[in-house]
Amino acid sequence: MTDPLEAARAELRRRQGAGARYDAATAPARTLAWARQGTAFFARLLNGLDDGDLDAPSAIPGVTRRQIVAHVGYHARALSGIAAWARGSAAGPMPGRAAVDPDDVSRKASQPARALRHLFAHSAIHLDVEWRDLEAPQWERAVEDAAGRRIALADTPWLRARALWRHGLDLRAGGRIADAPPGLAEALARDRPAPSPALLDL
Repeated sequence: MTDPLEAARAELRRRQGAGARYDAATAPARTLAWARQGTAFFARLLNGLDDGDLDAPSAIPGVTRRQIVAHVGYHARALSGIAAWARGSAAGPMPGRAAVDPDDVSRKASQPARALRHLFAHSAIHLDVEWRDLEAPQWERAVEDAAGRRIALADTPWLRARALWRHGLDLRAGGRIADAPPGLAEALARDRPAPSPALLDL
């Protein structure tokens, strides 16, 4: 039986033609699809909120929707940094921690709504470009940060998918776990059965 995801990828390549950029053959296709579907899911929920709605509380105690959006944007930037470091020629640990800085989130959450929306949109595009630029051997690498934490490049799409879908639900903007693609809800339940009690680190 043909894999529906592989069939969809083949059809996309056919339609886009020569010169288009694609994921490397070793890229984790399933979790990349979940992350990209998660971007669309989160964007739909965010676009359905008026600017004033962003001031409302999220499902996480003490966290506003503004903070959720800022966190999700900086989460993409952190993963982009990991991918960029893996593609570079520098040896040794990457500078700083592979994490979302709470101070960055607090500062961005205080800015106008358009700045938050811009951060989400552009950080998502940047991350997708970084993933597409990874060559096949680079997907098999792991990056170590300054605190000694090792993150495998192949795990980054799952980390992104998890953040997008969980925090999309945390927005309390009409998102449902039933919106998740096949297999994702089960993966989220295995990863953390209870609702997320706080903003997710990487």
